[in-house]
Amino acid sequence: MARSSTAGANGQVANGAAVGLEDAKALVLAAIGELVEDGKAEWRRMATGEFELRLISGEVFLLGEIGVTRVA
Repeated sequence: MARSSTAGANGQVANGAAVGLEDAKALVLAAIGELVEDGKAEWRRMATGEFELRLISGEVFLLGEIGVTRVA
């Protein structure tokens, strides 16, 4: 997976405030955790180290170190 040209930049915005990439990643993981806790999604760790996220609506995503890929 190619690294984004914005990797390491502090230009991401969440709730109107600039955040670093690590902060943005933590926010996304917290939101995904809420989906799982609410029974709206399931996730599991793959042999590759990525996480597979399955939403109850049928979408499937791979959560990589620096990106998210929709696979179904």
